[in-house]
Amino acid sequence: MPRYSYQAKSASGQIQSGHLEAANETEAAIRLRAQKMLPIRIVAAAASAGESTSFFQKRVPSKDLQIFTRQFSTLINSGIPVVDSLRILSEGKRNPLLKEAAAKVKFAIESGKRLGDAMASQPLVFDKFYVNMVRAGEEAGILDGILNRLSIYLEKSEKIKKQVQGAMVYPGVIIFVALLVITGILVFIIPKFQDLYSQAGKQLPMITQIVVDLSHFMLSKWYVIILALVVGPYLFIQWYRTDEGKNACDRFLIGAPVVGDLIQKSSVARMSRTLSTLLSSGVGVIEALDIASKTAGNKVIEDALVRSKESVTAGKPLAAPLAKEKNIPDMVTQMISIGEESGQMDVMLSKIADFYEDDVENAVKAMTSLIEPLLMVILGGAIAFLVIAMYLPIFDMANMAGG
Repeated sequence: MPRYSYQAKSASGQIQSGHLEAANETEAAIRLRAQKMLPIRIVAAAASAGESTSFFQKRVPSKDLQIFTRQFSTLINSGIPVVDSLRILSEGKRNPLLKEAAAKVKFAIESGKRLGDAMASQPLVFDKFYVNMVRAGEEAGILDGILNRLSIYLEKSEKIKKQVQGAMVYPGVIIFVALLVITGILVFIIPKFQDLYSQAGKQLPMITQIVVDLSHFMLSKWYVIILALVVGPYLFIQWYRTDEGKNACDRFLIGAPVVGDLIQKSSVARMSRTLSTLLSSGVGVIEALDIASKTAGNKVIEDALVRSKESVTAGKPLAAPLAKEKNIPDMVTQMISIGEESGQMDVMLSKIADFYEDDVENAVKAMTSLIEPLLMVILGGAIAFLVIAMYLPIFDMANMAGG
């Protein structure tokens, strides 16, 4: 049975931490409440040595899930029963994992489970956010409307993700091609020049010697370089998957020049859109904060929401603890405060999300226009250094011959 770590508030008001075993997070929360404890945070504990988590575990692409949700909403809105809708969605051409999940959910409903509980048994396809939205729709009797909101949310979330990824792809491709060119020069061209230098019998200039030594190292220790290129990223990803690694990397990225502003805005946009969607669907504030913290996309924003959730649990308004977080913009906390006072926090959060989603798009364009000339200067400088290092001894030999 899965093991979960938790933070909960006891009847005396103390915050306690610990571990427990449960079939899912919902059951873990029920067990805590049975002990007269109010859950604050419940997360899956890291797998032990005897438990393996697949590094290449497949997940459903968000675009496929968005289309599935849109079609599910349309079928329900047309008056087709849930079971028949799931049967239709489990057929035809679509993601195999999604088809299998739809068939299993259909079978679970036929066995007497509710839709939300059936989807909770497929965590690789339907995450906690998705399941809680469906449960809210079932309770309120507006499942088709909730599914429509879900599809819109997934569409907007995918758009932000693509914008951020697109901003990273272009410089990544340029750097990769430049490294290939530089490697080709060092491996194939420098050795030919080295033969010419050795025939001259003169001491090489310092920058030329550096380039020659680098070329010699690449030719003689190529297996070390390949091993580092394979093992290095693997070890980094394994480290990043730990709480310590993710926390360190996310803090570095959100504070990094150029990309940090973009990451902060995209995380705030996702946080606001998630909270708005959940609150407008009838999910409670504490539960919404718990879910939003896990979908923010950055550990810094996640921790800010977890701390805010603890304050809200203690009876404080949400804007107060968020105002103390330096990575939450002042405009966000001010609009949340207005939303709390007016009773329209979901509307305010939706406006915040709209603003920052547009801001992310503008930030991507600005970052791309800034990175392009910067890359050209850096890579052009590297190529110029190699060219000068190669030809400097030739110029010296030509001067000697002329003299």
